[in-house]
Amino acid sequence: MVKIGMVGFGGIGNVHYDNYKNIDGCKVVAVVCNTAQDKEKAAKFNLAVYDDIASMTANEQIDVIDVCTPTYLHKEHVVESLNCGKHVIVEKPMALCAKDAKEMFDLAAKKNLLLFVGQVVRFTRESEILYEAVKSEKYGKPLDGYFIRLSACPTWSKGGWLFDRKKSGLVPFDLHVHDLDLIISIFGKPKNFTYTSCGRPDAGYKEHYRFNYTLDNLNITAEAAWFNANYPFKAAWRVYFENAVLENDGKKVTVYEHDKEPFTYNFQEDKAVATEINLPASDMFYRELSHFIECIERGVPSERIHPDEIIEGIKILEKITEEEKPAV
Repeated sequence: MVKIGMVGFGGIGNVHYDNYKNIDGCKVVAVVCNTAQDKEKAAKFNLAVYDDIASMTANEQIDVIDVCTPTYLHKEHVVESLNCGKHVIVEKPMALCAKDAKEMFDLAAKKNLLLFVGQVVRFTRESEILYEAVKSEKYGKPLDGYFIRLSACPTWSKGGWLFDRKKSGLVPFDLHVHDLDLIISIFGKPKNFTYTSCGRPDAGYKEHYRFNYTLDNLNITAEAAWFNANYPFKAAWRVYFENAVLENDGKKVTVYEHDKEPFTYNFQEDKAVATEINLPASDMFYRELSHFIECIERGVPSERIHPDEIIEGIKILEKITEEEKPAV
């Protein structure tokens, strides 16, 4: 039985907890949290509650620590967990600069511990279909790609850390990190990139981005936005191959080939777990966390998420946010 200690029990922490309950061979036994609301929730689930990681690891038998705190706290909590001799799972983005990410991976390697980053979109069925199509070249080579991840402004966090550039990285790190990670993991490291951005003058940050990535004989455009509008969350992609168009419209994946009827992939989710955040019920967290738990049981790193890919994505996002820092 893999015993889990959680750090942070807000929205995404609750999503992880609900998924762990559906995974055989693991159990959440304790949580570090500081708000009265989170402590009350943890107590309701009969979880031991602690104020800090050191106290939790000193009093509980813990195999892995799952860090679900705000982004700007990730490094502090990951480093402390590793120094306590525990494997670590950390939510995306793992850091707001490549230097911090590398230091975390290096520390895990030095201590012979496992460090997993929750880039959950890699674990969707849609992403796996695209990955297989690219690697097998069954539709020929990819020529062009288009990815979108659009949302209404997350007003539920208005005034909170998510709107602080130094703490969240804003739209690039909150939203585009998913698609950029997917692009790098499937197509490889971009040779170069450009981007445009826009936003209301009084917003204090850029609300919409359009990114253009160039790889070998492949162009990829991506959009990410926190719209100042009641706009429904939308995540989709379309890739043009030499012999087909493969499209995820957010609900289904369809391949369009020349002189053939369109074919829609039919897949069922393993276990669609409901969330209490602005995401529909899905099995992507279940599949991601099941994979991490299996790796911990086997004592091996993930073959699906590589440190160099994570660091490369952060380098690009870091450059964008650095360029857009307001003048002092």
